Amino acid sequence: MKIEILGPGCPRCVNLEANVKQAVADLDIDATIEKITDMSQIMSYGVMSTPGILIDGKVVGFGKLFSVDEIKDMLTQASKN
Repeated sequence: MKIEILGPGCPRCVNLEANVKQAVADLDIDATIEKITDMSQIMSYGVMSTPGILIDGKVVGFGKLFSVDEIKDMLTQASKN
């Protein structure tokens, strides 16, 4: 599984990365986590407010700091597809 965090490096983006890492660890998922900071690349996904999360190339959420539990739900849903 590939998880991408979209954001310029703001505090919410940094906290989102920490929450994603915690959710991945809690679920014991084999995942690659990458940060995308280039705004033109972020906007190419249709994300206009950061932070955002992509799972396997699909936008699953953006515009707020998602909790560890919310991210776990996203990861669980993505693994079912």
